[in-house]
Formats: sequence, structure tokens, C-alpha cells
Amino acid sequence: MERLVSGGIAIVLARGGSVRLPRKNILDIGGRPMLAWSVQAALDSGCFERVLVSTDDPEIAAVARQHGAEVPFLRTSAADDRSTSSEATRVALLQAEAHWNTRFAVVAQFMANCPLRTAADVRAAMNAFESRSAPAQISCFRFGWMNPWWAATLDANGGPQYLFPETRMKRSQDLPALYCPSGALWLARRNAFLEVGSFYAPGHVMEPMDWMSAMDIDDESDLRMARACMLMRGDD
Repeated sequence: MERLVSGGIAIVLARGGSVRLPRKNILDIGGRPMLAWSVQAALDSGCFERVLVSTDDPEIAAVARQHGAEVPFLRTSAADDRSTSSEATRVALLQAEAHWNTRFAVVAQFMANCPLRTAADVRAAMNAFESRSAPAQISCFRFGWMNPWWAATLDANGGPQYLFPETRMKRSQDLPALYCPSGALWLARRNAFLEVGSFYAPGHVMEPMDWMSAMDIDDESDLRMARACMLMRGDD
């Protein structure tokens, strides 16, 4: 009989085939491989029964184990650049439940390329999730000086086409706050997640975190910014 674990499982996604920043999930940042920061945040939060790194790459698996994660198997599918993160997490969750003969009540998805999210951020997100009845919760951050209410596309001559022409002349303090999803931490109740196959389940909510904690690293400029933020915060 399957065991039901209320503490849930943290699944750190770290496939090997990154295109824009090759091998990014094990690149050094702050003196550690990038994925190690996500593993540490999940472990130190004390919120999870298991902290699993899901990867298709043996080298990444070995690095993950060195930093305290469990990697009892490699991901069998959804490891290409066309698969969504929800698809990858679904595959990993089903593999984990079969491996440990356990049905986890809550699944948490950590993207390895979000190394600035901390254990405190994880605990705050979990507390918010547990206080609600929503089937899923997606991390986000508030837009700051890059005000999307003033966004425009440009034609070949530099002529702007405003996405929100009715707000382009308004002051930022007179406009409502807008938020952007981040891959830092997505949470879902197991049955709802598997039924829909996505964290964007009907009735999902978003939970803000600090923009630094929410940072995704996808290319070299993102990596430089994240390293600068780590120095500014004093992460070690």
C-alpha cells in the first residue's frame, strides 16, 4: 500500500541540454554549482520529505548528489527544450512515487536556474500555500522601474505601437502594480496537479517574492546580474 506523505516532495529540474547557456545548471555561481543553491534552499527550509533532482544527465546527477539531493533515477522523458516544466515535473513525480512507493500530498517545482531563492523564501511561500485552498501557487515578482504599462513594440523606423495606449501618459504611482511569473517555486496539491497536468490549474494563485529571489538565469547577462546580486546580498 502506498504511503501518503503530507510534507511533500521538492523536485529540482536540471536537464542537461541547455541551449542559450550550455551546462548552466552546474555552472559556478557564488562558489557552487548553480543547482546546489536550489537544493540547499529546499533542504534548509525543512518543508519536504524528499528533495529530488530530476535530470537526464549523469554528470548533473552526480553533482546533485554531492550537494545533498536524492537522484535515484534519471528522467525518462520530457527532457528536451520543447517540453514544459510542468511536463517534466509530472514525469519526475510519477517516477518518484513509483520508486519510493509513496504518494506525496504536495509537489514543489524548483527551477535549478533560480539560485537566489532562499530557504526563508520557500517557508514563506509554503505558509501562504497552506493558508489557502488553491490547487496550485506560482511564484512571481512585482515589476519595478521597468513599467510594463508603458510597453511598446517598435516598427522598422523606431515608431512605437503602445500595448496599453490608455496608460502611456499616466504616472507609475497612479497605475496598479503588475506582476511577472517566476520559476523560483511552484507548488501544487498532488491530485489537482496530476489531473490537469500543469501548475496553471483552474483557480491557481500567484505569490510574490523579492525580485532578486525570483530571478531566472537563462543567458550570460542574467548570470552576470545574478552574480552581482549575490555579492550585494552577501550570499555565501
